[in-house]
Amino acid sequence: MVTIYLRYVLDTRRLKEFEHYGKLWIPLVEKFGGKHHGYFMPSEGANNIALAMFTFDSLASYESYRQRSFDDPDCQAAFRYAEETRCILSYERSFFRPVFS
Repeated sequence: MVTIYLRYVLDTRRLKEFEHYGKLWIPLVEKFGGKHHGYFMPSEGANNIALAMFTFDSLASYESYRQRSFDDPDCQAAFRYAEETRCILSYERSFFRPVFS
């Protein structure tokens, strides 16, 4: 298994737009075989940082999802939404091996 951790730097004037963006991606990740663990919006502390985490069975499954997302119309619409609203200033992606028990 591999868990993908995304850390976003947001435009604080566009938090509602980013939250909508997150809601678009949760079912899309699951459509391609992943398990989404949610988006985490700023609450206390930094007001411009959000997180997302989702898991795939393997790094190969994740790579397949990434490739397929570039051809999927719903994924492309979500990518365009983020570009048009400019809610994301930058992001970083890390990969983790989960330990559950």
